[in-house]
Amino acid sequence: MNDPARSVASEETHAMRPLRYSINVTLDGCCHHEAGLPPDAESMRYWTDQMERADALLFGRVTYQMMESAWRKPAAGTWPDWMDDAQIPFAEAIDGAKKHVVSSTLSTVDWNAELVREDVGQAVRRLKQQPGEGLWVGGVTLPLALANLGLIDEYEFVVQPVLAGHGPTLLAGLRQRVQLELVGRQDFRSGAMALRYRPMGALA
Repeated sequence: MNDPARSVASEETHAMRPLRYSINVTLDGCCHHEAGLPPDAESMRYWTDQMERADALLFGRVTYQMMESAWRKPAAGTWPDWMDDAQIPFAEAIDGAKKHVVSSTLSTVDWNAELVREDVGQAVRRLKQQPGEGLWVGGVTLPLALANLGLIDEYEFVVQPVLAGHGPTLLAGLRQRVQLELVGRQDFRSGAMALRYRPMGALA
């Protein structure tokens, strides 16, 4: 006989918004933002789609400030001359996205952003319980903390055909082994490939 309480709990779990972690990474595990291939039209379309899929973006302070300096629309209302046609849709998507910034040092944020100063685990669980399709997190330090808390539902690595030989490595300091299941793959003409994984046992 089915347990009604268990069915309700299962429905609530399924209703939670998944959290997806996406990042570029070289073949030797470097995740510095300048270590991979220069972005091209195909990769920019891919990352634009990722931004548009998310209900909201999660950043730590460093990633937030880096993204804001590169992709915030100038007060003049026009994108700078260095931005080509392939980059503008991505810029529009990330500029307009809802953002949550986890920081204990910033006093205020803007750029359509909300400052998160409470316990990060509690904050992200609260965000996941809100209605929507899903959340997206980028960067290095914040995703490590979320992975250690078991809060990441999908890992998406865009693997670059590059050996960096230096720089920060992916999820360095992870406290325990996470077994992953491949759930998607996309190959790029550049030789890069996007690999999507879910932790084993995670709900689809």
